[in-house]
Formats: sequence, C-alpha cells, structure tokens
Amino acid sequence: MTLLQTLHVFEAFDSAFASGQTVAQLLAGYPAAQVSITEISGPKGKTDFVKVVIPGTDGKRGGGTAPTLGIVGRLGGIGARPTRVGLVSDADGAVAAIAAAVKLAHMQTQGDSLPGDVIITTHICPDAPTRPHEPVDFMDSPVETEDMNAQEVLPEMDAVLSIDTTKGNRIINHKGFALSPTVKQGYILRVAEDLLRIMEMTSGQLPVTFPITTQDITPYGNGVFHLNSILQPSIATDAPVVGVAICAQSAVPGCGTGASHEIDIAATAKFAVEVAKEFTRATCSFYDKTEYDRLLELYGSLAHLQQRR
Repeated sequence: MTLLQTLHVFEAFDSAFASGQTVAQLLAGYPAAQVSITEISGPKGKTDFVKVVIPGTDGKRGGGTAPTLGIVGRLGGIGARPTRVGLVSDADGAVAAIAAAVKLAHMQTQGDSLPGDVIITTHICPDAPTRPHEPVDFMDSPVETEDMNAQEVLPEMDAVLSIDTTKGNRIINHKGFALSPTVKQGYILRVAEDLLRIMEMTSGQLPVTFPITTQDITPYGNGVFHLNSILQPSIATDAPVVGVAICAQSAVPGCGTGASHEIDIAATAKFAVEVAKEFTRATCSFYDKTEYDRLLELYGSLAHLQQRR
C-alpha cells in the first residue's frame, strides 16, 4: 500500500515553505536513496528540480544490466501563492511520484530491492503562476518546457511513466487514474497490454485509458492545442513514454485548491511501484518492438514531431 506515503508527502508539500529540501527530508531515513536538488530560474520565477535514484541490485549505475524505469511527476507547480492558498490540484503528479519514491526506498529497508534502478524526477514550486486554458485555467510553470525536460527526462531511463494531473478537460470523465497509449519518437502506439494488466491488478477495476492526438506529443509553444503537458517528456527521449493521468469526472482547474484526492493519488503511486517491480525485472514491456520496427520499415521515422518548428 502507498496511502501512508502519500499522506506524508501531501502534508509536507502543503506549505508555502515547501522546496527540494522537503523531499530530501522525506527520504533522509533511507540512506540508499540518492537525492539531488537543482534550483532553476526562469522568466516567471524559480523552482527546485528533484531527482531521486533508488538503486537496483543489478542496476546500470552499479555496473549491472537490469532496465531502468523513469517516473516523472509532471506539473507546473504545487502551489499558486499568493493567488491561491494551499496545495493545488496540479500538485498531484509530484505527490504521486515522490510517494512512489518513498515507498520504493522503504521497501529496500525491508529486504525488497528491485533488480534495476528507478529514477524519480519532479520539481517543487509553491508559488508558480497560472494561465488561462479551456475549459478551465491551468497552472503555469516558472521555467520553460525545455528546462523541465532537461532536468526530468534522463538518458539512462529505458522507459518513462509521466504522472500528471489531467482534470482540466472534458476528455477523461473518470475519477481515479487513466493510461495513455505508448508514445515513442513521434509514434502513438497501441496501449501497452502489460500496463493494462498491472492497472487491473492494482485498482481491482477494469482498466481506463484516454485518447491523445498528434498535437499532444509535439512541443509546447508551437501554437497548437495540447490536452496538457503529460506527454511532453516524450519529445525529449528515444525511450517509450506512457502518460498516467490523475483524473476526475468533472473539469477541475489545475490551480484549484481542495481538489486533490488522496486515494486516487495513492492508487497512482501504487501502480507506478508495481510497474517498477515488473519493468526492472523485464516482465513488463511498454511497447511491441517488432511492431514498432515494422512501422519504421513501412513509414519511416516520425522523430521530427519531437522538434519545435
């Protein structure tokens, strides 16, 4: 279970003083967890980017060969002070990612280390700006998308789960979490069967997915509509990326407070932990390599969609 970790992270982040050091303190009791913090300033303020590495018993960082999973907590900011007081809905992705990190670190102390490394990244900004968006307002980020990807999407990640609050739309009419199709170098591939299986197992319900468009996997700032930034990590890596949307039945502003639901966040974090268990021991695949290679053979590369024109 990840509810305990989720509640601890939620309370720690629900503060005007939250920062990268807050994450370091949450993980201070787990010496194997490696935490690094980088402050980045942008045109709209500054934020602390956080990277947590949970090393595996056969992980690449230790000279092993087991696959590395990346878990990205995607968001504009955890707070919109002084406009809004308290943790905003947009913070859910960061809470889920760090809750998963704390759970994985705790598992190690109980003798349950994974084969491969797991790298969790996000950023902590309690006073991010907001911006207009249809149908409801979004949180904005103090830094540019390129800066976020440079800090959060790392070359050693063999696959990426991008967790993002995705409530400000009329596309996903489901409370809980939902999965996107796999995105790899401009291709929107079929929804990964292994991830659907893990979602069924962890939620105890039928799997829920959501549609994405070509627009959603192109870089922000190109003048076209994006559902949100959940698939922006896909423009910065050759690895397969799957969006894990924390969602609601109604359209909820990303800058809304009192709009986070701890059970949904904990369920998302639990899903991420279970994917980490399976992916790092090579029993879970994000895409069918044979099918992908066939697409390349038939239609060529679509990697140009990862570039801003």
